[in-house]
Formats: sequence, structure tokens, C-alpha cells
Amino acid sequence: MKKLFLLAAAILLAGSAFAQDGKQGWQVELKKLAFDLTNTEVKHAQDYENFSDARLTSDSQTSVRGSWDSIADYHAQHFVWTNQLLMDYGRTQIRPVDGEKLTNENADKILFQTGYTQRLWHVNDFLGGFEVGPFANLGYQTEFTKPHHAPRTRILRGTAGMKLFDGKYLKKFYAAIVGERDYTYSPYATKLAWETAIELEAPVREGVTFKAGALFRDYLDSSEKHPTDLDWEFTADARLDVQLYKNLFVAPFVSYYTAQGKYIGPRGENVYVGVSFSFNHIFHEAK
Repeated sequence: MKKLFLLAAAILLAGSAFAQDGKQGWQVELKKLAFDLTNTEVKHAQDYENFSDARLTSDSQTSVRGSWDSIADYHAQHFVWTNQLLMDYGRTQIRPVDGEKLTNENADKILFQTGYTQRLWHVNDFLGGFEVGPFANLGYQTEFTKPHHAPRTRILRGTAGMKLFDGKYLKKFYAAIVGERDYTYSPYATKLAWETAIELEAPVREGVTFKAGALFRDYLDSSEKHPTDLDWEFTADARLDVQLYKNLFVAPFVSYYTAQGKYIGPRGENVYVGVSFSFNHIFHEAK
């Protein structure tokens, strides 16, 4: 027991020695404000329905998508207090010449989470360096609008595990146990899952940065059974930020989401490919 105590003390002292050298203070940042808008207006398409040129025969449509990712993190000597607000909304409206207009949402998510991470170790000579420590997060997820066919998403989620973070290339990598209280469907359900996620960032050349991330969540148990329960879900995205002017960027990107329902045979998939115009700004930087 004494040896274990001495080992734990040595680890904490090592973490303390590192913390004095790590950045400290508030990091308040708008990481991404992105907006995509496309509009196609077609007139007299019915008169040209026998023509082969799709520019004359297609349906009028408008597609809009916006996203917001902001953080307010406090870096102390021995810990990091993180706060994140993530919002994503996308809608496409199709206006056929001979039918009722159709509106589809392709993204709708609001996520706020706050968390604590202990700064224990710093790795210098691997993957450009990163910090290591245990963490715990509490988050709430909902939507902007209620879907026509389902209630509004309302999930309270707690996460705890080990994390590698704040590296030059490795921005985040963790494995964690997840507890959810799902208020979306009645009766409300308490769920247990595990998840792992990674975020990478690497400069390609001056003014060009590659960013990628992925998350996998596997549901282990639930206090209630609903037809909409998931067995697992996986999401991944990649983008190439190209600086246009100061904090203004253009970024070709691809995002992928797939999930397997517990009581459904085939898994669902969603692939979104496009080009985004985005803006970021650091309001206050930790030193």
C-alpha cells in the first residue's frame, strides 16, 4: 500500500511539474462559423419536360446549412475546465412545378457540454506532443425544430474516461463510459454506453490545414425498450481549410454518419459532401 501511495504521489508531482509549464488562463474561441447556401430557380419547366437539358427541366430548390462551434476553456495549473456550444442546422426545400413543395432537414443539432480534465502528464516526443489525463463531461443535446414524424430530441449525457488532448496534431483522443438520460420518448430511458473519439489537425502548407475527426458510440444497456433505440452509431468528417483572407476560409469537406437500430435489419447512412465558407476568431488566448 505504501508503494502504491508513493507511486501515485510521484505521478501527481510529475503532473504538477508539467502544469507549471503548460498554457494557463482562458481560451475563448469561435472555432467555426460556417454557412452554405445554394438556390436553383427554374421557370416553365413543365413546358420543357421533353427536353434533355436538366437546367430546363429540374425542380426549383433551395438548400441552406449553417454551423457554429465555440469554446470557453479555462486552463489552470492542474486542470482544464472546458465549455463548448455546437450548433448545426441544414434544410433543403424542393419546389416541383406540378406538385407540392417538399422540405427536408439534413442536419439539426444543438449540443452544450461542460467538463473537467485533470492535467497529469505531457508527452513531448510522440505525435508532436500532447497532454494526458482523466476527464468527466456533462452535456445536453436537443434540436432547433421538432421533426414532423418524431418528438424533439432531448438527451442529458454524462461521460467519463481517459483523454489525450491539446497536442500539435492530436487535438483529442479518448475512451469513455457514457450514461444517458433520454427524455425524447416516453417512458424516459436511462442508457449505458461506451464511446471513443479522435480529432486530428495537420498543416499541409501555409494557409492550408487538414482537419478530421470520428466518434463511435456502442450502447450496452437501456432501462426501457423503444423501436427507435440504437445499437451503435458512428460519425466521421474531414475538411481542408484554405485561408482566403485573415480569418476567412473556404473548405471542401465530407461528413459521414451511420447507425444500426437495435430492432431494424439494415443500418442507416448519411453522406454529406460540399464546400463551406467559414470564419473563426480567438477572443482570448491562453498563454
